Amino acid sequence: MGATNSAPDDFLQGDISAGMTKRATVVGLGLIGGSVGMALRARGWHVSGVDLDDATLTAAIDMGVVDRVGWDEKSEVTFVATPVGYIAKMVTEALVAAPYGLVTDVGSVKAPVVTAVENSRYVGGHPMAGSEQEGLEGADPDMFIDATWVLTPTADTDGSALTRLRAVVASLGAEIVTLSADRHDLLVAIVSHVPHLTAAALMGMAAERSTEHAALLRLAAGGFRDMTRVAAGHPGIWPDICSENAIAIDEVLSDLISTLDAVRAEVVVGDRSSLLNRLEAARTARISLPTGAPRPSELAEIRVPVLDQQGELASITLLATELDVNIYDLEIAHSAEGDRGVVLLIVEANRSERLCGGLVAKGYRPTTAPLI
Repeated sequence: MGATNSAPDDFLQGDISAGMTKRATVVGLGLIGGSVGMALRARGWHVSGVDLDDATLTAAIDMGVVDRVGWDEKSEVTFVATPVGYIAKMVTEALVAAPYGLVTDVGSVKAPVVTAVENSRYVGGHPMAGSEQEGLEGADPDMFIDATWVLTPTADTDGSALTRLRAVVASLGAEIVTLSADRHDLLVAIVSHVPHLTAAALMGMAAERSTEHAALLRLAAGGFRDMTRVAAGHPGIWPDICSENAIAIDEVLSDLISTLDAVRAEVVVGDRSSLLNRLEAARTARISLPTGAPRPSELAEIRVPVLDQQGELASITLLATELDVNIYDLEIAHSAEGDRGVVLLIVEANRSERLCGGLVAKGYRPTTAPLI
């Protein structure tokens, strides 16, 4: 369990650009950590780097990934980008090293870290971005533009800390989704972990058969290359990911095996109708994947009066995700009395009624109006 000290009110409150010196630390300067450092520096942040490898630190300075090496006690936000097995330890160190700063991480498994670290200044995170390139050499300051970045607040999360972190992440070009840690781990097993393992299995099968059929890999066209592209990613991170998220991965693999058994049966018996229905449903789902933010005229503002206490913002943002309502912007307006405030949410206008209904059911009293 981490320390529970939180940042002073004047540190956390206000607009992301007001009253901040824009100092950050990145722990772990690989592909993602390096990209975070470059993206922050491109937006005017002073970035410190922490890494166990001295050569990596030297390269990070030379490449302009960080401004300096070592912990920065004045960091307003620290990104922990180590392998998942070390994240909880390094998050705890970061909370001590920067005693008033926010701390997040970029790991693809969240529940073990959130369970191990209970601190109002820590918010779990996971940018759904990457590259087949490895290490610091593959870092890209534009990696997070239009990428989904998951945040996993808890009832212990300070609302102002979550608002600050959302603003920093959004400034990197990412679209933010808020999930509970357990739900994140299950969903990411479906869309990331199991697809990677499946691609690796398919690529391995093709490689083995290519010893018998020399032309096999030469026949690999766009479809095969698209399906197996992620298998080219750095393999070293995956044993830890599979270990930390084994339960969810096992559940999803079981579902996948059952589905493939059903597909095999349809093929073997020649059930053309069932097979066509399956392929059409998959095509519709694939075409319907989200493609970006709507125009301002399609957005609405929801105002939610709340008690000025920890857990309120996490509760509202998690509810929005459960109701499939994306929050495009968020702000907390604090009351002069000090014990109340208003959460301002920007959502799609055609989904605002759904969120308002859910908020009312939870005892809130929201109001809504068109954004423009």
